[in-house]
Formats: sequence, C-alpha cells, structure tokens
Amino acid sequence: LHVLVELPSGQRRLLKAEVVATDWEHDVAVLRATPNPFEGGYRVAFLPLATDRLSPGKSVVSVSLRPSSLEEAYTFDEPLVDRSQGQVLSYQYTRTPNGREIELLLYSQRVIPGQSGSPVISEESGEVEGFIEGRWLHPTAIPFVTTSEQVDPSPGAAVRIHYAISLLQQNGIPWHATLEGTKLAESPVEKAKGFSGPTPLSLVAAPFPPQALFGGEILFDAKVDARGQLTDVRVVQSQSPFLEEVLGAVETWSFLPARQDGRPVASRIGIVFQFAQPFLPKLTARVHEYKETGTDTKDRAALPLFTLEPEYPPTSIGEGSVILNELVDREGHVTSMHVVRDLESLTAPTVAAVKQWKFAAGRRAGEGAESDVIVVVTFRRPAVASRTLRPANGRSCGVSMRGHCLFWQRP
Repeated sequence: LHVLVELPSGQRRLLKAEVVATDWEHDVAVLRATPNPFEGGYRVAFLPLATDRLSPGKSVVSVSLRPSSLEEAYTFDEPLVDRSQGQVLSYQYTRTPNGREIELLLYSQRVIPGQSGSPVISEESGEVEGFIEGRWLHPTAIPFVTTSEQVDPSPGAAVRIHYAISLLQQNGIPWHATLEGTKLAESPVEKAKGFSGPTPLSLVAAPFPPQALFGGEILFDAKVDARGQLTDVRVVQSQSPFLEEVLGAVETWSFLPARQDGRPVASRIGIVFQFAQPFLPKLTARVHEYKETGTDTKDRAALPLFTLEPEYPPTSIGEGSVILNELVDREGHVTSMHVVRDLESLTAPTVAAVKQWKFAAGRRAGEGAESDVIVVVTFRRPAVASRTLRPANGRSCGVSMRGHCLFWQRP
C-alpha cells in the first residue's frame, strides 16, 4: 500500500504506508506513512477534527483530488481538483450490513465517482466534519433542506468524523482538535488539585427504532478508563428494542479521562437514554421510577431514581436527540448541566424536564462521591392519539393518523 504526496516544489512522491487500525463497520482506517512526513525538515499542514456536529444550514466545503480516469486511477497523471461549497442539510442514520447504525451528514453537494474519502470541512472553523461516503438516495432528506437554492434530490453523504476520532482514541493515536471556547479548553491549572470527572469528547446518539411503538429508557453504569475509553458498561435498565441501538452508539464514545491531582484516572459515569413516547397526548405515564442499585459496591455511578419525559412543543416539527452532561454531587443533587448537543425547539423542554429528575449519588472507594451523568433524550415526530375511530371487534383505536388506526386497544 502506498500514498501519493506532493512536495511544495510540485514534485510527487510515493510513500509506503501500512494499515495500523481499522473499523470496517464504519468504513474508517488509520494509515502510517514511511517515512513520516510530519517528521524532519518538512512543514506539513493538517486539519483539526470536529468534536461536535454542525447545525443544519451551516456552510461546508469539500475538497477532492480524484484521478482523471477511474479506469487508470493508479497513474501519476495530473489529478483533478474539485472544490465545492454547500450547506449542511440534516443528519440521517443508515444501517451497516452487520445491523449497526451510522450517523451520516447530508450536505447540498453532488458527489461524483472518485471523491469518496475526501474531507468535508466546516467553512467557519476549518475542522473536518466528515469524509465523503457517496450520495444519499432516499427522499427523507428533502424536508430538512434549509436553503432557498435548488438542492439535488440525491445530496452528498459523509460519514461523521466522530467514528475516526473513536478509532484514534482506541489505539492511543494523537490527533488535533480546535477546543478554544468550549468546556474542553479549561485551564489544566484549575484541574491540578483534587478530582475532576471525565469530559465528553465525541458522542453520538442512537436513532429511534422504527419498530418501537412506545417510548423507553436504557440506563448504564459505565467506566471511563484512564485513556478516555468507555469500558465495563453495566446494563441497569434494559428495554427492547432500544438496547441494541444504544450499545452500538456508546461503543464509539470517547472522553477526556477523569483526573486526580492532575493525573488521568478511571472513573464511573451514569448514562441514560430516554426515548420520549411519540404520541400527543401521551398514552402512557411520563414519569418513571427506579429502585437504587449497587448499594453494596465500592464504585458506582450516579443513576436516576425518578425521570420525567419532556413535553413535545405543539409548534415544533423537530426530531432527533438532545445530549446533556450533568454533575451529580455526593448527596444526589444536580449541581451543573452542560448542553453537549443542542436541538432547536427541543432543547428547552428537555432541560426543563431533566431538571426535575432525582438521582442516587455515585460512590467512589465506598464513599459518596460526585458523578457525571450523560443524558440522551431522543424525539420522534409525534402521532396524534385519538379514540374517534369507530370500534371494531370490541376494540377502539388508540392512535390514528390520517384516518387510519395505528394501534388498537380494548376498552
């Protein structure tokens, strides 16, 4: 395997490369070039990686070097340079052959053969947001268009750079991000003394399973090791069909590890995935209560004893996930809340509901301790709960849409 590089003089060279890490499920690989172009007397430019996703409507640029002839792609002929600008349209999930979901960035650019693997870059920050996968061939992208310009019905689709960050973290490979102005850019001097919990670095949510009629919740007690990897994920509350989708998402999460007196250490965190029931008005209770678990363990995360589903705003048409990072003190009180992923029109009701949650405090070395909790609340556009349809065979309609019953129930 070789990679083609171009020197400032315009001269091209082939460098030998080896594959050092792969994630076939998410179509990601890490290569090591020999000799390393980042060492020696060279000035090599590189792009920072985005730790969060861009909002729809933000501008992106794709830059591609593709062969002049796809049939003779392995020649030294002058490559064609493509540079185009577009907007983020939406984020969609696609399922891999192994049944796992991948979050894709859809953007208003047409992808042509030879561009696969090229970076999609935020025009504002210069960070890599993803790498080109191909074209999105499903019509679900059209309602999410935020630009007045005519958009190709098959826009570009890019795998989020999140999955590359996860692979780099898993293999202890350094990478660069622009962290100024974020929670991640806190001064290390401020954290030098005492204990500070792990900080989310790159997170993805999980899609609302299409076969799920009602909502549900998944609770995890997990460990973030000294490298920032999520390990020892203990399932506290499980519910089908949500568990498989959620496990596939959290396996790719990465963190800045907790620190004790400036040293990276392992710590436990709570994780809650809440899938708000997609009906208006609600057909089941919005309140969920749990018994305290892990009282006989020395180390555990804070986990909820009481949760409340947010109200879906009547004026909203949004769907997707809001992600929060909370700090729960040794008494079980939430002392801070940070919005990791914002979702217009749905973040405010999510925060309002989560502020009413109650927690059992975490434990460290057998004592009550502060604990971080990641909360992911996922919305689906609601159906209208109705009982106006005529009963059939002793049953009444619990949920109808456009005059058709989606869910029958007995009186």
